[in-house]
Amino acid sequence: MPRILRTNSQHPDFIKLVARLDAYLSVVDGDQHDFYDQYNGIESLNHVVIAYEHGKALGCGAFKPYNNSAAEIKRMFVLPEARGKGIASEVLKELEQWAAEEHFTSCILETGKRQTEAIQLYQKNGYAVIPNYGPYVGVENSYCFEKMI
Repeated sequence: MPRILRTNSQHPDFIKLVARLDAYLSVVDGDQHDFYDQYNGIESLNHVVIAYEHGKALGCGAFKPYNNSAAEIKRMFVLPEARGKGIASEVLKELEQWAAEEHFTSCILETGKRQTEAIQLYQKNGYAVIPNYGPYVGVENSYCFEKMI
């Protein structure tokens, strides 16, 4: 079971993990990476979770308010060598719990259609596909999800 740390986007381990995530997404998203990247800034995320095992940061995630009732899950990532251990689900559960503590009633998120592992993760954790919201309306490569918390 990983140790979970609640922090913010200034944490150096989060910054390192997000750099790895961005490198991965630049390959997966290809020519659409710049579009998605504009919505993934980490300068002012106040709700960041990092998963550690044996002192090493293995995964992360964050949320930010989308509106008064929904928290938007952002920057979910687990190092490739640590995948398949349930770390992403633990990070996601911690984010959901924290969002509930902050009085949000749902979590929403967007992921790309090419990110099949992410889609499976969210479905396994009770997220349902919803119509694309906000900047993702009309974007064919995006799936949006929601879960009541």
